Amino acid sequence: MFTTEANSSYLMVDTSSQPQANQVRAHSRDIGLAFWRALKSQCHPRMIFALFLPVMVTIVLGIVLLWFGWTPLTDWLSLQLTESAVPGAIEPLISTTAFLAIKAWLIPIAAFIILMPVVGIVGLAVAAIWVMPMVLAHVGRRDYPDVTPQGRHAVVISVWNAIWVSVLFLLGWLITLPLWLIPPLGLVLSLFWWSFAFSRMMRVDALVDHASPLERKLLWRDRNGGFWLLGLACAVLNLFPPAWVFLPVFSGLVFSHYGFEALRQLRQSPQPPLDLADTLEAIS
Repeated sequence: MFTTEANSSYLMVDTSSQPQANQVRAHSRDIGLAFWRALKSQCHPRMIFALFLPVMVTIVLGIVLLWFGWTPLTDWLSLQLTESAVPGAIEPLISTTAFLAIKAWLIPIAAFIILMPVVGIVGLAVAAIWVMPMVLAHVGRRDYPDVTPQGRHAVVISVWNAIWVSVLFLLGWLITLPLWLIPPLGLVLSLFWWSFAFSRMMRVDALVDHASPLERKLLWRDRNGGFWLLGLACAVLNLFPPAWVFLPVFSGLVFSHYGFEALRQLRQSPQPPLDLADTLEAIS
């Protein structure tokens, strides 16, 4: 009697956890599928051509920042390094060879860490605002003709999202920059902030044209983990400088394929219409 009830209870718990496990596997499959489809889409001549706009903007902005900002920034960093410590403790070291050597390599690295994210986030914002419409049109026409556009105010939403994500990214990057002096945190913070930038910027543009406001809220809620994993994967790729050439467009392709597939599954799922409580919950 006891054994039967225990087995019955075990089966009940195991059955109740099965849908959640299936959902995790399905979302993992969708992430891998999005990368595979994005890789194929990136090889199309139209998407290769799309690489030029963010690359050119990034190059021009990088040259401008280096030309006008490098010397003032390095001078300011040198002054801060010299005067920020206790004068009595650092004054005997200022003229030493060791101190001069530290300044010679530490200040350029710090200036690079400050300036390069500005270039990167602007390139990502350019891709989100101007390149993503081309990406969505290409991907939607070729791979998801059954997903009809139902979005509203796409341009306004995309521009506003790019602005606030870029500003918050730069503020967070600068505020947490002193923590880079603790070696493991430099890598962790870089991955976190770039994961935030990719996921929060690209998930909006991937859905804003085709998903209705309610559908966007539902997908952002139910697929939030998937969007963050995509952002983390793009952040890892962003650690390698050669990826900077293609990543603004490739990340848009990845998020577009993931968003299109998620929207298609949402519209094809045999679920009853949302009642008022579900609608309010999704919108809130």
